[in-house]
Amino acid sequence: MSIMEFKSNLLGGGARGNQFEVELTLPSIAKNSSEAGRKAKFLCKAASLPGSSLGVAQTFYRGRMLPLAGERSFAPWGVTVYNDTDFAIYNSIESWMDQINNLQYNTGITNPGAYTTDMQVHQLGRNGEVLKSYKFVGAFPTQLSPINLDAQDNDRIEEFQVQFIYAHHITDFDSKGGVSVSINTPVGGLTI
Repeated sequence: MSIMEFKSNLLGGGARGNQFEVELTLPSIAKNSSEAGRKAKFLCKAASLPGSSLGVAQTFYRGRMLPLAGERSFAPWGVTVYNDTDFAIYNSIESWMDQINNLQYNTGITNPGAYTTDMQVHQLGRNGEVLKSYKFVGAFPTQLSPINLDAQDNDRIEEFQVQFIYAHHITDFDSKGGVSVSINTPVGGLTI
């Protein structure tokens, strides 16, 4: 293999980790949810494309173990956010969590439809085009990190992390919410 063959197989010069957009769609129960969602597109410093795991159901037959596919599980999804002086996103996430479980009274909304929402992350190309998208279905925050304060922390903008749990994710979704897969074959293209 030559460097030229490698280069010809690295489409678009490779996907870049710094080219992404996050859509934090906060529910109406969160304080200033629309403003926080608008700002999140600009102030999300880091995120990730999700992974998933398939469990293994081990079955035995006459001394032999037969591994069978088990259930799928999803790791929590996290974002890192720059904090600005109005604390718009931080306050909104904080109020969302307080609606789920009140800090003072240990009460809150019990209907998941009222406190969950769908969120998205998009891997972008160098020209801003969407290369891959994920939608997190039924998401809500489970952790809001502290914001560290330090008198020697010069020339740096505060940041914080939010961790979300979600029911499942879908990828490369179409307008009906399904997965759209394109396959190129020697006789033409096929979309499933």
